[in-house]
Amino acid sequence: MTSPNPHAIDTDTLSGMKPLRKVVYSIGSNLGDRLGHLQGAVDALSDTPDVIVVDVSSVYETEPVGGPEDSPAFLNLVLVAETTLEPRTLLERAQAIEDAFGRDRSGGRWAPRTLDVDLIVVGHVELDQADLKLPHPLAGERGFVLVPWAEIDGHASLPSVGPVSDLVRQVDTSGVRLREDLAIESD
Repeated sequence: MTSPNPHAIDTDTLSGMKPLRKVVYSIGSNLGDRLGHLQGAVDALSDTPDVIVVDVSSVYETEPVGGPEDSPAFLNLVLVAETTLEPRTLLERAQAIEDAFGRDRSGGRWAPRTLDVDLIVVGHVELDQADLKLPHPLAGERGFVLVPWAEIDGHASLPSVGPVSDLVRQVDTSGVRLREDLAIESD
């Protein structure tokens, strides 16, 4: 290491150091106290060790996608954080938060739910495992993910897909409505 700073640290020699990566979650609820469930998920993610919440979008009300015709509307938001945690740990935390809010998985993939915490991206990691795909394979097609994400991170990009601002213009956002009367508290 050659540095004019006598106190410089050679990061190559530090053991256990991991880089911070951006993590994006899409959070939704269409059963029970929808806003309360969103707030609880934001609070739980904020309380997660090694997860630093950077920003939380406004709350949007959205039409359900793919579920039964009589499914209630969702409240959705996007949370952007920084973390050193691995994708598997982040997924397990998201599922634990869903479970804590009474998520019932017996109704199938598109069934109404108290809470849905989807891991959208973790840095530039690309994974294709049975239960963990990154980036989230449907994120680039979902207005309820893209609109709130673009609101808080205008320069965001979905790895291997493209800039979020471009994707917003390519998808149907007619069922995504800003709820200015609802707010989430974040630190």
